[in-house]
Amino acid sequence: METKIFSQNQIDDAVKLLAQGDLVAFPTETVYGLGAIATNEQAVKNVYAAKGRPSDNPLIVTVSDATMMAEYAKEVPERAQKLIKKFWPGPLTLLLYVKPHSLPKAVTGGLDTVAFRCPNDELTHELISKLGYPIVGPSANTSTKPSPTTAEHVCHDLKGKIAGIIDGGPTEVGLESTIIDLSVATPIVLRPGAITPEELSAALGEKVLINTGKVADKDVPKAPGMKYRHYAPSAPVVVVDDPKDFAHLNLTNETGVMALSKILNEIELPAANKFNLGENLADADHNLFGGLRYFDDKPNIKQIFVQGFSGSEDTLAYMNRLNKAAAGHHYMPK
Repeated sequence: METKIFSQNQIDDAVKLLAQGDLVAFPTETVYGLGAIATNEQAVKNVYAAKGRPSDNPLIVTVSDATMMAEYAKEVPERAQKLIKKFWPGPLTLLLYVKPHSLPKAVTGGLDTVAFRCPNDELTHELISKLGYPIVGPSANTSTKPSPTTAEHVCHDLKGKIAGIIDGGPTEVGLESTIIDLSVATPIVLRPGAITPEELSAALGEKVLINTGKVADKDVPKAPGMKYRHYAPSAPVVVVDDPKDFAHLNLTNETGVMALSKILNEIELPAANKFNLGENLADADHNLFGGLRYFDDKPNIKQIFVQGFSGSEDTLAYMNRLNKAAAGHHYMPK
């Protein structure tokens, strides 16, 4: 299959492909998504196949606005309306009860809930508006690999497997959206993102919980990122929680290091073995997936040490993705 690369002036061509049931990757402010018409069951199944994604991992439904969402949500409660007013379009996904028979089981995983997102990206808004249907929007990468933050990342994983890629340039946020479950008595964050639980609590006027449980093998997760390993490059990843510990690591030419610039400056390794996460946590959020992909393309790298962060809700999204990439492995000083 030929994978066409579309510029921002070729949205109509991408719409035609989606309308005929093909798959097209699209930009958002978080990461690139893999689009298919959400009501087209076969097209949705093709998304799972292209990604190599487990079929019991439900998909996010990407909409152009709250009006489109209302066509597929059983109801839009007051809590959802508050969050839409405050954060949409933006990096927030709402889990609501789905209107019966409005979306195929391939989207919902057979659950009575579904996750909706309205991204803050003009190209994607134009795409969905012209299409007239919502599209599924999982990250446009091979399942378990780091999420794509450029069109080049998408091409690396999915060239020849999908019909098209809309090149919107590098993403702004770099980590997937926050997912909040509004189908329960007390709202709960199922996946942390750029919008923190503290911000959500302030907008709702009530305390928001944070999911800390694991999904059993036999259960279907309510949202993406809850059950399976994600974001992992080929080489094993180890989290370094204390910046001072970088000085004690056994670093070789087969070691990769990802850290803030002030730490990298003190590390004696070839430049090719180092990836600069930036100057602060916001930079690290933006660059994390890019760094994991950078080392994934270097077969000589056998282990990757990555700087961890702690101390506030702002670190939740970064550490959630990093811990999944590392399968929970942290450096333990002797």
